[in-house]
Amino acid sequence: MPQIFPGRFAAKMEGPFVVFLIGMRINRLFAFRQWMQVARAMPPMIKELMRQPELGLLHVENAVYWPGALIIQYWRSFDQLHAYAHDRNAAHLPAWAEFNRRIGNNGAVGIWHETYVVQPNSFESIYANMPRFGLARAGGHEPVIGRINSARRRMGMADDPTVETPQLAPQPLARNAPNP
Repeated sequence: MPQIFPGRFAAKMEGPFVVFLIGMRINRLFAFRQWMQVARAMPPMIKELMRQPELGLLHVENAVYWPGALIIQYWRSFDQLHAYAHDRNAAHLPAWAEFNRRIGNNGAVGIWHETYVVQPNSFESIYANMPRFGLARAGGHEPVIGRINSARRRMGMADDPTVETPQLAPQPLARNAPNP
């Protein structure tokens, strides 16, 4: 079980970074073989990237939604993401060629991606009573106190008056406690 950090924390990233969203959408439920083929293509790429941190992948989060799946990737730079996507010796290009050969434009399953280059002071986050997650796992995290105690300040806007968050003593997490 991951460590829970009681209190409020914000992600901390040095320099620019990239958020890359990639997903698949099931368009024909009974085209099981086709969409499972697409679903199985991504794990080898992620394993390859995790074994080689010099390629630039910082962290990955997975999510499932109806009717598809989403992978959130955090990269050190767009150039590293682009280089991996076009590397003839990496897992991506053969998977992309296989998708085009077997599925192409038949409409059974869709794939998509979005790429965001994020500059310093142009993002903000909050994690309350959470393990490190998302951007906080890709980089680091720090307590939300003082100079970063408001969303505007976390975005680098120092003109925001802020009210200090009281620092409460961490409470132990109760096991099997009833939900309120």
